[in-house]
Amino acid sequence: MNRAWALFKSHPYLSNIIGYTALFASADIIQQSLLGGHAGQQGQHTLVRDSETDRLSLSESGTASQDAPLSGIDWAQTARVALVGFCFHANFNYNWLRALERMWPGGGVKRVTVKVVVDQLVAAPATISAFYIGLSALEGREDPFEDWRNKFWTSYKTGVVYWSMMQAVNFSLVPPVARTVFVGGVALTWTVYLCHFRQLKSDSEPSSSS
Repeated sequence: MNRAWALFKSHPYLSNIIGYTALFASADIIQQSLLGGHAGQQGQHTLVRDSETDRLSLSESGTASQDAPLSGIDWAQTARVALVGFCFHANFNYNWLRALERMWPGGGVKRVTVKVVVDQLVAAPATISAFYIGLSALEGREDPFEDWRNKFWTSYKTGVVYWSMMQAVNFSLVPPVARTVFVGGVALTWTVYLCHFRQLKSDSEPSSSS
């Protein structure tokens, strides 16, 4: 623990960026492993009978066997998530959190409240938009703003509740040098939600013809 803390203090930028990106990519792996969804896949769940054990089980068409935890992972999608996390979210959060601390240094209820409110008004829309638009652009979608239009507002309202609490803890208890990687750890759960929510078809999206 002491070595890790010394690394953060001696190389704050590198430690925070690498830590955040790793956590960001891990969220997509968790989402795919536990929730079984990845971009571009419109898999259908069907019941399959094992002739040897005479047992029914769920199988998703077009996917690898679910026996191995990582056998069905779309690593190209995870790479895209990691790229968006590295190029935008990690760097943005590192510089944004430093800027907030310079503008309103220290703790206290008033300053922490101001930082949380400003964070939700500025950073939250920027990071959610970058997630949806960035991934859609990397996938080469014809309309990279489609997911953003359909899902931004729901994501933002959910995020205000979640991130207001998490950032209050961050600004109150976490030293500035480790705040980006703390956000990355908190974002693990949040990114699992975003990755999964992105796979769900909204009511305004046209149904696929197949």
